[in-house]
Amino acid sequence: MPLPLGPAEIVVDLAAIRANARLLRSTAGVPLIAVVKADGYGHGAVASARAAQEGGAEWIGTATVEEALALRAAGIEGPLLCWIGGPETDYAAAADADIDVSVGSLDQLAAVASALAGRDTPARIQLELDTGMSRAGAAPGAWDELFARAAAGERDGVWQVTGIWTHPACADEPDHPANARQERSFRDGIALAGRHGLRPGLRHLANSAATLLRPSARFDAVRCGIALYGLDPAPGRAPALGLRPAMTVRAPLVAVRDLAPGDAVSYGHRWVAEQPTTVGLVPVGYGDGIPRHASAPATSDPATVGIDGKRRPIRGVVCMDQFVVDLAGDRPAIGTEVVLFGPPSAGGPTAQDWAEAAGTINYEIVTRIGGRMTRRYVDSEKGRSER
Repeated sequence: MPLPLGPAEIVVDLAAIRANARLLRSTAGVPLIAVVKADGYGHGAVASARAAQEGGAEWIGTATVEEALALRAAGIEGPLLCWIGGPETDYAAAADADIDVSVGSLDQLAAVASALAGRDTPARIQLELDTGMSRAGAAPGAWDELFARAAAGERDGVWQVTGIWTHPACADEPDHPANARQERSFRDGIALAGRHGLRPGLRHLANSAATLLRPSARFDAVRCGIALYGLDPAPGRAPALGLRPAMTVRAPLVAVRDLAPGDAVSYGHRWVAEQPTTVGLVPVGYGDGIPRHASAPATSDPATVGIDGKRRPIRGVVCMDQFVVDLAGDRPAIGTEVVLFGPPSAGGPTAQDWAEAAGTINYEIVTRIGGRMTRRYVDSEKGRSER
């Protein structure tokens, strides 16, 4: 579809998210927790959650209670889990909204108990175990006491322990020994919880990479984030399942100019034309989430964009509001669509291509994009478009 002269936009195909959810659920063979934290990895949390549920996701996952409450306020129903809590977390509001909250310490258990004082209906909690990530969750030495306190609260009707979970550190490296160690540790934790009388219905470890690469880690459910949006969680290692990237980022070309040999481009003059060429101006920059470190001098490989079906490399550094691309003598019309990234069918690079140019991961590319861009939803299966 040609882009009229106007603002840059993020186009999200809800049919792709729906199809990816269906494919991940089928591949895993267990319930899917569709992760829509950080505004759905830049795709929009509410719309992504709805599409994932339409694709068969039984659970929705967020990082914070605030994210989960926003989904409830938008009408998202069904099981909902959030896993980051702190001193200001509103556990009472989460319980009132029937949201499962993750607890990984005795202090958090105490905070939940305090917030729920006087409540007639038990809250829903899931216990997070640290099996080697050293980030969040209870360390193995604290499991015995955590399980004892959780079991006592369950007997007293304060809460229901609905799940036990952990997070893998190296799932995108299938041969890393940490994967087996973490899985063994998690199984030990499950067994210990059972000895304390805890029988949660949901035991989960696998993120997107583990879902695709380690079937033994799937347990009772899998948590898929980046794969839900059609991006590879382990580039070069994961099987080709046919996941469809859901996001396309595009902008209008707003200027074209000629350069002579010796003309330099952008701040610091880090790129200098060696021969006559033409360059184009794209009106987005790092203020919109375009990584500045994806630009490069002439001796390196910068990120590219797609214009009229050709890859055009960035020249000079990315600025706050704009960047320059090499048109190699061509002169596309002002207003021509520039595809920053999207699925291969969009005619430009992918988010993974940008990640490699910027020395990062595709998660960061899609999650950070936005700024002044508008977001528009399309549904390639139902033939509709909306903002």
